[in-house]
Amino acid sequence: MHANELLNQIGNQTLPPVLLFGPGKAPFQKEAWEPLLAERTVERIIDTYVDPSMRDMALGVFHADEAKIGDIVLEAQTLPFLVERRVIVVRNADRYNAMSGEKKSPLYPLIGYLENPSESTIFILITSKIDKRKKFYKACLKAGAVVECPQLDDGALSQWIRAEVGNLNKEINGSAINELIHRGGSRLGDINNAINLVCTYVGDAPQVTQDDVVAACADVAEETVWALTDAIAASDPEKALCTLFQLSDFGKSPDEIMGIINWLLDSAYRAMPETDAPLKSSFVGKKVMPLARKLGLAKLKRAFALCTETHFMIRSTGTNQMLALEMLVIKLSAPRRQPARARG
Repeated sequence: MHANELLNQIGNQTLPPVLLFGPGKAPFQKEAWEPLLAERTVERIIDTYVDPSMRDMALGVFHADEAKIGDIVLEAQTLPFLVERRVIVVRNADRYNAMSGEKKSPLYPLIGYLENPSESTIFILITSKIDKRKKFYKACLKAGAVVECPQLDDGALSQWIRAEVGNLNKEINGSAINELIHRGGSRLGDINNAINLVCTYVGDAPQVTQDDVVAACADVAEETVWALTDAIAASDPEKALCTLFQLSDFGKSPDEIMGIINWLLDSAYRAMPETDAPLKSSFVGKKVMPLARKLGLAKLKRAFALCTETHFMIRSTGTNQMLALEMLVIKLSAPRRQPARARG
């Protein structure tokens, strides 16, 4: 099923016990995988089925490239306590596509769980790649549903933009929507960042126009978002913090700032020649390349994990939100360690 179809079922119908989020059939000239569409759908599931006060008992989040499969399966099999259902989310499940699923394979315990999933658990796996020939895919399909998350066609993308702007208590006209798509492209992460910029730019005005999009995406982005990028790339925590405070002064919420940071890291990852997800905007690629060089592929992956932890703290705990963002920015902009000199 398409992610939009699943969104209509959340809260209205009983969800399957297993949901595999992955790429799907893309519209003409679009990409097969839209990560933000998957993330928004997973967030809706969590918000609907997990009481914020019971998250420690009802929600488990794992990364497949870090957690042991046995630990994930054990968590999924654990019966809920004081809650009706539990939600288990496994990110970066791409590596499971490369495993055979035979008895001697490390994946075998997961295949066993998928053959008999717990009815009291919503088991969610997220992968940017799918191999329909593998036991992993076939077991997920048999146990529940495969949720396709391709990029939206232009009509659906326009509706998504209108809804996102509406969530910020504003309206946007057709020409402004077209300008956003022209400047942001087809990726929801880029579009979302542009929406946040232009809505901050218009302030209390209820309407977003094409002129607002042109002005905001040219000026505000250069003065704030790119300043934050440059500060992190230059290993300048003080300047990075000043830019963070500036974003806050513009009225950006902690969630919006987290979205910007995630977008910058994702763009840096795509700009690296080692990755197979190229960045289509040469302008953005030039801006984030210093950040990509500073962090490197391995540190970028750890930075994504750090952002996930920080976002969870912001949304789900009593942690001071700005303090959590400050710690994140300081860690990202910390100078690279120099190798120790050999002793004579």
